[in-house]
Amino acid sequence: MKESWRWYGPLDRISLGEIAQTGASGIVTALHEIPYGEVWPRQAIAERKAAIAAAGFDWVVVESLPIHERIKRGEGDLTDLFANYRQSMANLAAEGIHTICYNFMPLLDWTRTDLAAPVGRGGTCLRFSAPKMAALELFLVGRDQARDDYPSEVVAAAERWFQASSDDDRGLLMRSVMAGLPGAYERYDATGLKAALKLYDGMDRAALRGHYKRFLDEIMPAAEDLGMRFCVHPDDPPRDILGLPRIVSDADDIGWILNAADSPANGLTLCAGSLGANPKNDVPAIARRFAGKIRFAHLRNVRKEADGSFEEAAHLDGDTDMVDLVAALLQEEARRREAGEDDWDIPFRPDHGHELLDDAARNTHPGYPLVGRLRGLAELRGVIAGLSYAGRHQAGQAQGSDAGIGVVVA
Repeated sequence: MKESWRWYGPLDRISLGEIAQTGASGIVTALHEIPYGEVWPRQAIAERKAAIAAAGFDWVVVESLPIHERIKRGEGDLTDLFANYRQSMANLAAEGIHTICYNFMPLLDWTRTDLAAPVGRGGTCLRFSAPKMAALELFLVGRDQARDDYPSEVVAAAERWFQASSDDDRGLLMRSVMAGLPGAYERYDATGLKAALKLYDGMDRAALRGHYKRFLDEIMPAAEDLGMRFCVHPDDPPRDILGLPRIVSDADDIGWILNAADSPANGLTLCAGSLGANPKNDVPAIARRFAGKIRFAHLRNVRKEADGSFEEAAHLDGDTDMVDLVAALLQEEARRREAGEDDWDIPFRPDHGHELLDDAARNTHPGYPLVGRLRGLAELRGVIAGLSYAGRHQAGQAQGSDAGIGVVVA
């Protein structure tokens, strides 16, 4: 597996020189400064790639080439937007960059209500509080229909939180929810968010799927011609919020997407944290079911609560069996190698991370601290090394060899 690191380019407070010290060899990034819907110029791509190469890295995944909201809404004449998207793809391919992670979440990207929730032994983490999200929907945005979207006990807790909250608390909640839009220029206050939601009036799951199918029809043929690999990122959180449908939340959704465009270019970003926040998802089982379509992996963990809340756990803690998940990815890599596939090496990155030690002083993008992700990468590196050793040892035993005798990682 190819160790990678998300870097926000000139916007990032962590330098490529510091990332080099983590041991990662791949960079995952995008041209975040370019507004959605505009063409990524080849020259700008080449300059970013050159800066990455000069620091000793490969640009292994684009995360992401954003999809304009009008495409998600199916609004108006989309000819120019699709043409711009395909041109950006062609410019990336011309510079030797062929893997694109993207999402199809309407309006908001990943969503959290708390960006600095305390962790038991020190540090902070990202958290999604169902009562706080319900409070935002009901009392800040004024979406009364949200009463039907949450259990009654969550609505009651939302009312209690709102009554006890100050204007500063409410402003912080809104800013936290908006923080998951790293490349967008728009940040909404409550009035702006309510207005933006009106553009999605009447949008249901079937309609959003229809718009997604059109995107795949427009983009996948070009992706095939360019030798590109697209990998959709699951919804985060994997549930409807603000009355907006989410359609990449479980195994059934993933199956629909991969069947909607039967193309080698149509693949999956296996995000353990996003999928893991859905109580019905068995993440290692999903990885094994769709193994042949996984082009990129986000490895992180979450700890769920009965009311629908969850928070980021340490990478080897939480509800997902990370060792089993990594084993599934290594098994798929072995299959690809044996089959002679060129792209057998699955890039992964330690996704999110606790703010530890002096991370808070850096004021990095929420969820993307240096020390916390370095801890996660080190833990994952150990799991990969242990499983790889165990595999070699077992293979040696099967061949009657005494090579590799030692401690076997179960």
